[in-house]
Order: sequence, then structure tokens, then C-alpha cells
Amino acid sequence: MAVPARARRTARRSRRFDLRATALYFALLAVILALMGAAVRTAAAAAVHRPVWAAALVLMGVGAFMAGCRGKRRISAARIARRSAEALDEATRTAVEALDAASPAPAVGLVPAGAGTRSGRLGAEPAVLLPETMPEVPADTVEIAYEALDPDEFEQAVAELCRRDGCLDVDVVGGAGDLGADVVARTPDGRSVVIQCKRYCDGNRVGSQDLQRFGGTCFTVHGADVAVVVTTSDFTAPALDYAEQCGIVCVDGPQLRGWQEGAGPRPWEAQSSAD
Repeated sequence: MAVPARARRTARRSRRFDLRATALYFALLAVILALMGAAVRTAAAAAVHRPVWAAALVLMGVGAFMAGCRGKRRISAARIARRSAEALDEATRTAVEALDAASPAPAVGLVPAGAGTRSGRLGAEPAVLLPETMPEVPADTVEIAYEALDPDEFEQAVAELCRRDGCLDVDVVGGAGDLGADVVARTPDGRSVVIQCKRYCDGNRVGSQDLQRFGGTCFTVHGADVAVVVTTSDFTAPALDYAEQCGIVCVDGPQLRGWQEGAGPRPWEAQSSAD
């Protein structure tokens, strides 16, 4: 009796493990993931500044994917990596152009020019001053008739000018035993200012004796960095000479009005220019 022969099973050929191909596969996969991460970050940055550009990048990515899948061809990992790199490069250039267009132009800082003087008479020689030493004068500044004020009111008015122009720790200390100091303050840059106020009529000028009494106490007793004498009238020639020798800033009536209107320098600016 014949025994039917069994059909032989075709043994499947076992695929050999190829270390080189596996390493290449994982390397390409890492490159693709890195490119995808960079593309996502670039798209996020572009979306913040230009949402329209972000939409364009998404459309470009979809178009690249559809072009790669056209015809249902089998796409190799190398082709995917190449096309991803090209799409990423194009997207990067587009995002950079968008960011450059959105970036504002840098502002150019200007240093305004003010007026300062050497010690002595205020307003004689102009000097360039930094913005910190030139605070803006309010547009609604009201002109004050300083000649019509009494001595106490005049001291308060000078103190108010110091406060308006950025001085700190402004105090009116005039009175009996003031030793020549009527107003004390500290400039915006930290210097000590001691001011003596002379509310005189036009025919009564400040003489050298007044300057000498003030000069004997303003620096040694009050520790002034800037010593100032402000008057509603004028100074005699000997008084101006003494002030220039001692480094005292003299502000007469017209210069006081210029200070109040913002057309002239502040007394501590004149001392700064002299230094």
C-alpha cells in the first residue's frame, strides 16, 4: 500500500540581523525627529510674531507630505530626510524674514544741550548738559513777580524751584541763626546745595560784604558742594570777583527769571560746568 508523501513545507529564510542597516535606520530617525522639533520651535516663534506666516508654514508642510505620498510609492527613509531638510530650510528662511520685518528699528538717543557757566555769574558760558541735569519745565509754569514777595515768601519760591527741577530733601532754614543758609537741598546727582536768598529792590545791589559773610559759612559750616546767592536785583563788581574766587554761584534778577521759565541753567548746573 502506497503511503502518500507529505508536502514539504518551504522553510522561511530567516532574515539576517544587519547591524549597519539598523544603525543607519536609527540615525536617520534621530535626524528626522530633530528636524521636526526644530520645525515646531520655528513655527511657534513665527506664530507669535506673524500668525499668517505660521499658517503658510503649515500649508507648506502638508504640501510636502502629500507630494511625498503621491502615487502611493514606497518612500525610503533617506528621501524623507532629504525632503524634510529642504522644507525646514525653506521654513527657516521664511520665519527669519518675517521676524526681521517685525523687528522695530533701534531708537537713536539724543543728548540735549543745556547752558552752564563757570563759578561766578550764572549764564556766562554755555555747556552741554546730560538729560539727568535738565529736567523738563512744566508747560503751565506761571511767571512769579519775585520783587513783590516778602523775604519769607521769596525763600519759599526759590525752594519750590529746586523741587520742581528734581532736587531732593529741599528745606527752608532761613531765620535767626541760619548762618547764611536760607534754602538747603540735594541735587539729582547727590550734591549738597546751600542757597542764600536776597530779596532786594532794583536800586539795592548785593555787595562784597554779603558775599564774604556767606562765603565764610557755606562751605565750612554747612558743607555745601554748591553755594548759591539768589537775588531779585544785581551784584556789585567786587561781589562778583569774590564769588568767582570762592566758587560761589551768583544769580541776579534776569537770570532768576530765566531759571523760573526754563530758559536758563539751574545754579547747580553752572557749578557742575565749572568743576
